[in-house]
Amino acid sequence: MTKSTFPDIVIPEQSVYDYLFGSLEPQFVDKVALIDGTTGATTTYGELVARIDALAGALASRGVGPGTVIGLLCPNAPAFAIVFHGILRSGATVTTINSLYTSNEIEKQLTDAGASWLFTISPFLDRAEPAAESLGLSSDSVIVLDGADGHPSLSDLLAEGKAAPDVDIDPSSVAVLPFSSGTTGHPKGVMLTHRNLVANVAQSVETIGVKHTDRVLAVLPFFHIYGLTVLLNYAVKCRASLVTMPKFDLPEFLRIISEHRATWVFIAPPIAVALAKHPLIDEFDLSSIDVVFSGAAPLDGELASSVASRIGCAVRQGYGMTELSPVSHVIPISRTDIDLSSIGLALPNLESKLVDPESGEQIFAPASGVSEPGELLCRGPNVMAGYLNNDEATSSTIEPDGWLHTGDIATVDAFGVYTIVDRLKELIKYKGYQVAPAVLEAVLLRHDAIADAAVVGVNDEDGQEVPKAFVVTQPGVALSPSDVMEFVAAHVAPHEKVRAVEFIDAIPKSTSGKILRKDLRVRASV
Repeated sequence: MTKSTFPDIVIPEQSVYDYLFGSLEPQFVDKVALIDGTTGATTTYGELVARIDALAGALASRGVGPGTVIGLLCPNAPAFAIVFHGILRSGATVTTINSLYTSNEIEKQLTDAGASWLFTISPFLDRAEPAAESLGLSSDSVIVLDGADGHPSLSDLLAEGKAAPDVDIDPSSVAVLPFSSGTTGHPKGVMLTHRNLVANVAQSVETIGVKHTDRVLAVLPFFHIYGLTVLLNYAVKCRASLVTMPKFDLPEFLRIISEHRATWVFIAPPIAVALAKHPLIDEFDLSSIDVVFSGAAPLDGELASSVASRIGCAVRQGYGMTELSPVSHVIPISRTDIDLSSIGLALPNLESKLVDPESGEQIFAPASGVSEPGELLCRGPNVMAGYLNNDEATSSTIEPDGWLHTGDIATVDAFGVYTIVDRLKELIKYKGYQVAPAVLEAVLLRHDAIADAAVVGVNDEDGQEVPKAFVVTQPGVALSPSDVMEFVAAHVAPHEKVRAVEFIDAIPKSTSGKILRKDLRVRASV
């Protein structure tokens, strides 16, 4: 096993609310906590805490408390922070729902989570109401933040002026139930406790580097654990100002950065591609950016360097998964010596190790150079409590001694720096060789005429799995499949060559920025 290179820290035995807001320093009461990037409206830390307390009081007066599960279907906005933390303050549990979900998907998550309340916004009611009605939720149990006929609004609840309840919250109780497919299978409720969330913020405070003077752009969705922990909770703990954005739109993204002078911009790799290559970047003043920090999927080092050079900022990346609350590894802002292609160092209080996927034997860091690839396993205070009502999935993911299988293949060097090679289940087996899609995607993105790319394994005429590239070209540029294959062949080993190419309009991705390879496999098989 490998302990973190950082010294252990003390993880407070507190609820999320007490850790983030219980001792709000006087000098930050009037500091701006939240900025609505769309409208420019601001909320101070003092106002934020008062509204969280008022919402908790209103919920408690309706019988909400420990054991209650509440759905939250809302894009990034200051109201999300109020509702999320108001629910936790009442002692209840939040299940955060993907803003793009259909009515059936909303219903399934609410059902699986055991939710008896739902908070949403009026533009989502066409999907939220049928889901709520199918579950038998009353109209009074569906709170429409911005108001809608027949439903209470957030302002209605806040106006009641109820005092926050005196509730004893066990740090080991479940705070949030995001849903994740984990290493395999259908989405499952991930039980993250108050201690998990507190631990991961405390671990991040020691390593990432945001300061109270920073303005942090929140474009990655809060309903995803990356946005929830790293943007919302971590930025608030640092007493930074958080600039919210309801969805990604490149011109609006650039306008908000320029207008609100964002200093930290947390992204997923697809946004890095735009920052490195899109001509629109040159039309905006992005000089306020100090750091671009990427997560949710592997970021290629050359792409990271291109962003750093074009924007004139530092670029770093981290790694995690929902089941890790989510962060496990980061490249600290202070470490200019770490390869930008890596995921950096394990967080404080976290152990990580590599094992051979076939034998289960541990792979150790060499005295020099880089280890053989192996599956990354993690153990620490940020590891989930388990999957909701799914002991089988929990036991297949977490070993009896606490080690969590990430399903990702990585290497480690003598200094404890980890690098993700690829997803275990996404490795392509070409004539007995393992081919990593992420490696080929990084090569493809180096081509000036390629705007975006993804690689999956498909069967050729002989039934053998081969790497196929899906390519999005830059506007007005013509490429042939042979052009693409020859470019890749010049940069990789013979067994890693791309054997088929298809040009498409856009690479399908999740809201957190991960390539939806299953969608591409379906397309390739048609």
